Amino acid sequence: MEQKVSLCWFRRDLRLEDQAAFYYALRAGIPVVPVFVFDTNILNDLEDKQDRRLTFIHAVLEEMQEQLQQENSSLDVFYGTPEAAFAHWTSKYSVASVYANRDYEPYARSRDAAIEKQLRQKGISFHTYKDQVILEKNEVLKDNGEPYTIFTPYSKKWYDKLTFFYLKPYPCKKYIAHLHRQPSVKIPSLKEMGFVAGKQLFPSAALPEALIKHYDTTRDFPAINGTSRLGIHLRFGTISIRALMQHAMQLNATFAKELIWREFYQMILWHFPHVVGSSFKREYDKIAWRNNTVEFERWCKGETGYPIVDAGMRELNTTGYMHNRVRMITASFLTKHLLIDWRWGEAYFAAKLLDYDLAANNGGWQWAAGSGCDAAPYFRVFNPTLQTQKFDKDLQYIRKWVPEFEGFDYVKPVVLHEEARKRALEVYGKALKKA
Repeated sequence: MEQKVSLCWFRRDLRLEDQAAFYYALRAGIPVVPVFVFDTNILNDLEDKQDRRLTFIHAVLEEMQEQLQQENSSLDVFYGTPEAAFAHWTSKYSVASVYANRDYEPYARSRDAAIEKQLRQKGISFHTYKDQVILEKNEVLKDNGEPYTIFTPYSKKWYDKLTFFYLKPYPCKKYIAHLHRQPSVKIPSLKEMGFVAGKQLFPSAALPEALIKHYDTTRDFPAINGTSRLGIHLRFGTISIRALMQHAMQLNATFAKELIWREFYQMILWHFPHVVGSSFKREYDKIAWRNNTVEFERWCKGETGYPIVDAGMRELNTTGYMHNRVRMITASFLTKHLLIDWRWGEAYFAAKLLDYDLAANNGGWQWAAGSGCDAAPYFRVFNPTLQTQKFDKDLQYIRKWVPEFEGFDYVKPVVLHEEARKRALEVYGKALKKA
């Protein structure tokens, strides 16, 4: 009789230690086959055939494969739709059950529901676990059972709820002998999938402890190496949020708070999935955006005539990263100064950011536009000049990315700050009065 196996489906949890689904799959005692899908439902929408994130994922999978080969095991990687992947795997192996970690994005939820149904029809159980956040869904609610929409009370309740139980690591190595033994299965190359490997040095997954200790005083200055750069590792799960939070709580309360913001936005996405295409505060959908395509193009290229904005956009276009303070400045500029729909900017960041995460990106853009939960009020319009004086007063960041900004050949401002601010207040005020 053919040996029964379990499949552990890796998604945004690309590591072999302290990984919830992998731990529970191994502990169950049935030989475990780690699997991954290069999902064409997602990949077919990527316009950039040199998408750096794909290069990152591919490199991480190859590292995981090397680790698994040392255990005489292998990842089984499929290129296609998840439905086709599971049709393939359930014919290749005698599958008893499938293990995966929960993903809270709308596409992921519908995908998982479809796969669970497909597996159930074959008598295969589907088990999901919490892994990418410490507290999920309904674990942090108001006393009346409703979800929070303001961060500060949410974070207080989050801390009240937290015990070591939630931060405890999953000791996968303890059960690693329960992996299914098989020869290495070839991972499809980027070229076979129609992509080109991007030349990119990715940030280290090692926690920069000395940097984190001073995070609260350095994080707002884009010319300083003052942020962790761990976003891409959190996004794809190459580090454990539990391990990171334990370090954060010991090292710097401000850094820990940023990690809780990440959980807050995941919770908002779960309870209010309409934020994906609409404003959290519905009345903000009545704003009469100008949506000038020429001005949008100038913003995308970093040619607005506002050096701090242009520096941020050029950093993003060149590296796939943008400093968090500058993300706020560029987003405010697009939505307030140019009166361009926040969804345009959100989509541009989604295409370019290495650490793109739907919940955080959406939350950040709606915060800047004033339309989100716990957002900046609409009449708060960042002044790029004042932001520069506060956070890049020696112009180091600007000089790096916009070397021509002091010369005659630097572009003229696309709009004047005071005029743009006045126009934004009028347009926002008009729309919200109607509501």
